[in-house]
Amino acid sequence: MSTTERPRILVVGGGYVGLYAAKRIMKKMRYGEATVTVVDPRSYMTYQPFLPEVAAGSISPRHVVVPLRRVLPKAEVLTGRVTSIDQDRKVAVVTPLVGEAYELPFDYLVIALGAVSRTFPIPGLAEQGIGMKGVEEGIGLRNHVLEQLDKAESTTDEDVRRKALTFVFVGGGFAGAETIGEVEDMARDAAKYYATIKREDMRFILVDAADKILPEVGPKLGTWGKEHLESRGIEIYLNTSMDSCVEGHVVLKNGLEVDSNTIVWTAGVKPNPVLARYGLPLGPRGHVDAEPTLQVKGTDYIWTAGDNAQVPDLAARKAGVENAWCPPNAQHALRQAKVLGDNVISGMRGFPQKEYAHSNKGAVAGLGLHKGVAMIVMGKMKIKLKGRLAWYMHRGYHGMAMPTWNRKIRVFADWTLGMFLKREVVSLGALETPREEFYEAAKPAPAPAAAAAPAQKAKAS
Repeated sequence: MSTTERPRILVVGGGYVGLYAAKRIMKKMRYGEATVTVVDPRSYMTYQPFLPEVAAGSISPRHVVVPLRRVLPKAEVLTGRVTSIDQDRKVAVVTPLVGEAYELPFDYLVIALGAVSRTFPIPGLAEQGIGMKGVEEGIGLRNHVLEQLDKAESTTDEDVRRKALTFVFVGGGFAGAETIGEVEDMARDAAKYYATIKREDMRFILVDAADKILPEVGPKLGTWGKEHLESRGIEIYLNTSMDSCVEGHVVLKNGLEVDSNTIVWTAGVKPNPVLARYGLPLGPRGHVDAEPTLQVKGTDYIWTAGDNAQVPDLAARKAGVENAWCPPNAQHALRQAKVLGDNVISGMRGFPQKEYAHSNKGAVAGLGLHKGVAMIVMGKMKIKLKGRLAWYMHRGYHGMAMPTWNRKIRVFADWTLGMFLKREVVSLGALETPREEFYEAAKPAPAPAAAAAPAQKAKAS
C-alpha cells in the first residue's frame, strides 16, 4: 500500500459495482487528481449470471472472473476486508488476509459490498447446503454432482445410490431455475457414459416458498418455464419450504421427505451484514439508504449502489409505482456504477450531482442448452420469447455485459467450441483437497512400539 497526500477515493468491494465505479472514476479523473483504492477479500470480480453455466461446464471458471489488478492497473488493490469505518475521522480499518489490521484514511467513500446468500436457521443447512454466489461454489457444485454419479455407478447399496442420485434445489428465482436447468442438462449428458445410470434413475426437485418460479420474467413466461422444467422430469413444489436437512435427510413443509447428498441453496440474497458496523443509515432490510444521486443519505462524500443499496427507482415512481426501489440485478448495477463514478468526480470538483434513473429493459434466463425465457421491454411494448430464441437472447445479452473484451472473447470462444465438441463430464473433486494424496505419502510413520516403550518409562520416572 502506498502513502499519498492526494485525496483518496476508497472503494469498499470489488464486485460489479466496485469494479465499474473504480474504472469509471479513473477514466474521468485527471492525472494525479486522486488515489483510487479498492479493498476486497478476493483479487477478482465474479460475473454471477454465468455461474449456472460454470456449474454445467459450458464456460471455463477462469473466464467468468476478472482480475482487479489487471483491469485497474493504476489503482491500489488491497486484498482484505474493511471491518469498520470511523466517519468522524474519515478512517477505515482494513483487515488483510494475513497480518495485523491497520487504519486507512480516505476523503471519499464508495460502498459496493454487494450481497450474500439469504439463509434461515434450518437444521443441517450450514453443514449440507451448497450456495451459488461465487465461482468456487459453481466449480464445487459441478464436481460434486459428477462425483454423485461416480458413487451411484460404483455402489451395490440401493439406499446409497438413491441418495446420490437425488438433487434438491431450494429457490425458484433466476439463480435456482437456471442452476437446476443447467445441472439437469449436464447430468442428462453425463449419464450416457455410465453403464448403470439413466436419466430416469435421477430425481431433481425444485422447492420455492412462493407460488411461482422466475417472477422476474412475468407470470406467463414463469408458467412456461415451470412446465418446461417439469417436462424434463424435474419435480417442482411451490408454496412450500424446507424444514430441515440434517445429514442429507430433507424434510419439506408439504410433508415430502427424501434423502439427498446434494442440497443447493439459491433462496435469495441479503445485503452484506458487515454494513451494520459502518454506522451508515440502513433501510428495513439492511440496505444502505441512498438518495437518487446514489449518495448515502445525510452525507456528501459517501456513495453506494448495487445489491447492498436501497436506491429509489425513479422510472418506476414516475410511472405511478409508489415506494419503488431498484431491484438487485446486473442491469441496474452496471448503470448505477457509471452514474456513481461520474458523481464521485463531480463531488470532488464541487459540481452538481446527477440522479440515477433507468427504465427496466426486461430480463433473460437460460434453462440449459438451447432452452430459455426472455422478456424484452421496448417502450410500452413487452416482447416475450421462449425456447431457443430466448436462449440466444440470454447468451447475447450476458456475453456483451461481461466485463472486458478479454473475458468476452474467452466466453464466446467457450460457447463456439461447445457447438462442435462434446461437453466434458470429468469430476475434479480432488481440486478442493490437492495436498491430501501427497500428505498420505509423506506423513511421518508412527514410532514402533518397542522404540516408544523406553521413552514412556523415562517419562514416568
